[in-house]
Amino acid sequence: MGHRRRTFTSHEADRIIALDGVPLAPFGRRAAAFIVDLGIVTAVFIAVSLVPALGQRELRSGDLIIQFSPFQGLWSLGLMVLYFGVLTYFGRGRTPGKRLVRIRVVSTSHQHLSLWHSIERALGYAASALEGGFGFVQYFIHPNCRTVHDRIAETIVVDDRTVAGTGSRAGVGPGT
Repeated sequence: MGHRRRTFTSHEADRIIALDGVPLAPFGRRAAAFIVDLGIVTAVFIAVSLVPALGQRELRSGDLIIQFSPFQGLWSLGLMVLYFGVLTYFGRGRTPGKRLVRIRVVSTSHQHLSLWHSIERALGYAASALEGGFGFVQYFIHPNCRTVHDRIAETIVVDDRTVAGTGSRAGVGPGT
């Protein structure tokens, strides 16, 4: 039985060429968007977790004691992945935080972000947080300002303010 030799095909080259020259989002705006989104996730988590915690409260010597341990267990990880992954996908590369600071996630390999790319990117935040957050610091080291989660999901983060006029050829404008 003959063994067919596989060869590499660069199917991403056209997309990367189309993205050439697109303005990247500055670190401060990326960090601000992440903090806003993390605040929203935390508020939702607290609201959802507080209901069962109130049900398990104890009354001791007139004080109300509530057992509350946020961000423990798999469901909190699931909430983070759901928030960042699903909202990035349905927001066309923008979560509420990214929309607020006018930045957008764009695929370097496809015209549109897929749901899998968005979830993969959300899971990649954990990889960026490893080793004391060095994956986020790589923004300053990588020539295209890509963090670990950007490279895992094959994405870049662009400045939505300046892309509106230049993004039509790259497919990164407001309608994509």
